[in-house]
Amino acid sequence: MTTGRSTTVSRFIAAPHERIYSAFLNADAVATWLPPATMKGIVHAFEAREGGAFSMSLVYPDEATSQPGKTSDKTDRFEGRFAKLVPDERIVWATVFDSEDEGFSGEMTVTTTLSPADGGTDVTMVCDNIPSGIRLEDNEEGCRSTLDKLAAFVGG
Repeated sequence: MTTGRSTTVSRFIAAPHERIYSAFLNADAVATWLPPATMKGIVHAFEAREGGAFSMSLVYPDEATSQPGKTSDKTDRFEGRFAKLVPDERIVWATVFDSEDEGFSGEMTVTTTLSPADGGTDVTMVCDNIPSGIRLEDNEEGCRSTLDKLAAFVGG
């Protein structure tokens, strides 16, 4: 099911695009910077190659009560694949949330583009086909938080 819903979030990161690209191909790195805000990441599988599969859980902190998880009360589990990898330039993830709620089902595509810029890299995340149960504002906020954590992780 295609929803046609999308968001775009960009951020300058004061780090070379090669370092940022590498952070997308390392399971431990992704578990550190991908979870938005105070969520924690748990990587269950990770094949960092074009066509390779991955699965991960994002876990809300115990005190979080404002937003239920898609998979369980405190967890958003998702699976996906590396749909396209262009070294040091672009990463395309096709992801599916583990949820019995139709509002969170379907395949969402996340395309991250790395553009060299003076003193670092312009990073743009485009999320396409966002499930109807996810508020676009929440998706944008989560992507901004993720990019902030990515910047901190790569030293930019």
